[in-house]
Amino acid sequence: MPERDIYLLSARALSPETIAVAFAKTSRAPESFREIAAELSDEKSAQFHEKWVVGYGHASVAEHAVLHIAFENVSRVAIETIESSRLASYTEKSTRYQKWGQDDFTIPPELEGHPLRDEFIQTVRLLFSTYAESLDPVKDLILGRSPHRENESDEAYDRRIRSQYVDSCRFILPAAANANVGVTANARVIEMMIRKMLSHRLGEVRQIGEKTKEVAKSETPTLVKYADVVPYLVETFKEIGELEIGNLDIVNRQSDWCKLIDCDKNGEKKVLAAALYRFNEMPFTDAFAYVKSLKKKERAALADTILVKLGRFDVPMRELEYCNYTFDLVMDQGAYAEFKRHRMMTQTPQRLSTRLGYTIPRLVTESGFGSRYEAAMESAIKTYEKLYVFNPDVAQYIVPNGFNRRVLAQFNLREAFAFCQLRTAANAHYSIRRVAQKMHEEISRVHPLLTKYMKLRDEPWQQVEENYFTKI
Repeated sequence: MPERDIYLLSARALSPETIAVAFAKTSRAPESFREIAAELSDEKSAQFHEKWVVGYGHASVAEHAVLHIAFENVSRVAIETIESSRLASYTEKSTRYQKWGQDDFTIPPELEGHPLRDEFIQTVRLLFSTYAESLDPVKDLILGRSPHRENESDEAYDRRIRSQYVDSCRFILPAAANANVGVTANARVIEMMIRKMLSHRLGEVRQIGEKTKEVAKSETPTLVKYADVVPYLVETFKEIGELEIGNLDIVNRQSDWCKLIDCDKNGEKKVLAAALYRFNEMPFTDAFAYVKSLKKKERAALADTILVKLGRFDVPMRELEYCNYTFDLVMDQGAYAEFKRHRMMTQTPQRLSTRLGYTIPRLVTESGFGSRYEAAMESAIKTYEKLYVFNPDVAQYIVPNGFNRRVLAQFNLREAFAFCQLRTAANAHYSIRRVAQKMHEEISRVHPLLTKYMKLRDEPWQQVEENYFTKI
């Protein structure tokens, strides 16, 4: 009987394309992975990919070739496209723990030679200088309220204090602000990412797509060389964007900022039935009929069996994915920057805009910096409207983090557990805590049987608003 063997095909010894071929060939070759890899060269690997991946469309082979790509000094606007692929890993420069310099921003290439370019730069510099000048007043306020803890080192104290005052000052930073992001993804995802970027409406994103293709080709020359503009995306987005649909109401009604617009009324019963289905031999319709026949206490006991042993760091059973929710949300852009990381959701964000108003953090007001903050935000509004007439997509660059944005989100109960528990934790930013607490409240209203097992802090969203915001 053959002996079990588990080992690495190391990227230090083999190219990503060669590793992909070694794994792909095992479906029809009896040799071990080591033996297959030993017979391959970069040239043979490229020939294999040309035939099977490109020629016959076996794109899944490309998933075995993994790349790590560093993006530096790209705008927050561009990062949203870079990070929009679901099956990739991202680590981004944080606005919560780092500070921005006066020149850390991108000028959209569309403004080259345009009369609005100077006004754009002037407004961005105003926002950056306001941001820089807000740091000390808010920091001084925090220092007066948060003394050293017992046995707390100076380094730990500085880190704790910095996260508090930078958290509030970051609302002033515009979407033009630069950031760095590290991306790890397989070649199939990278190819789709490049196609998406090359087809984008913004010049900066297209430029990043061209450079990404060049960089990826150096490591996986065959697997991404045919990534190109997608006419479907270009033409469809253009036509939708130009549709005349009248003057629709864009006002942000406070009561509508977190609206559960659709959910599966039988979602909890489906989850319970799916759990029974896994461990029994009946059709799902029979399992569902059985759950429906149970008394309320019996269903509660079954729910207890499924979820009561769930630990803080445990992931619930996959069967929770049979229960779905759709939300129409309005949140500040800073909160959305964290919300978008939950890529298991289906998210449809609207363009960045100043037209839904902006939030004012309570610390900014209490530090005496409120009037300066509001003046900077009003300046952004004026420049935004001028840029919008020229190009609504380019106008996004001037929008600070404090402005509100709409996003449609659909997700299942399993993802709701992950999102609500993570984003209501004490170390989560208060903007996203407010959103997560309100969403949990809405989900609990329709599905109290299963959501009661979520482990959340006792901090209602109304309390978050009162403690951290002067205006929303």
